Amino acid sequence: MILASGSPRRAALLRAAGFDFEVRPSGADEWPYTGGPPAGYAEALARAKVAAVPGDFVVGADTVVVLDGNVLGKPVDPEEAAAMLRKLSGRTHEVITAIAVREGQVVRSGHARSRVTFRTLSDQEIRDYVASGEPHDKAGAYAYQGGAAAFTVDLQGDADTVIGLPIGVLNELLAQA
Repeated sequence: MILASGSPRRAALLRAAGFDFEVRPSGADEWPYTGGPPAGYAEALARAKVAAVPGDFVVGADTVVVLDGNVLGKPVDPEEAAAMLRKLSGRTHEVITAIAVREGQVVRSGHARSRVTFRTLSDQEIRDYVASGEPHDKAGAYAYQGGAAAFTVDLQGDADTVIGLPIGVLNELLAQA
């Protein structure tokens, strides 16, 4: 199995689930969300990632955060990260992680959803968290398994989905392979 991601979080989830795999980041460009179902967008990105990596058995994933119907991807700079965190402060949002599995030329994909509620964050907390660098390269500008755990007051669904690789969906896709 090849993991088409350089995410240490995804690799850790795969290892914890007992998978033997090789890491080969896809390098696929993530295009901006232009509308439509957020889950379809996440699945399209996951499919693009597995298409970009050579190999017989490739797994890729993509995570998006959805608030009020708007997709929050990865922030482009610290200012955008702070803006995202201000939007999420004191609110419930949805996290969708899509997985694609390519076996030869056949690609299967699916997704999982979780709901996360953040407590109200102070401006100082947001500044400090952004300054930590953790929001960089993370959908919604936060890492649930990192410093943002202190922001979370409720999780409905699997933490694996929020972290970036829902193992249950992966197992379903592998069962179909």
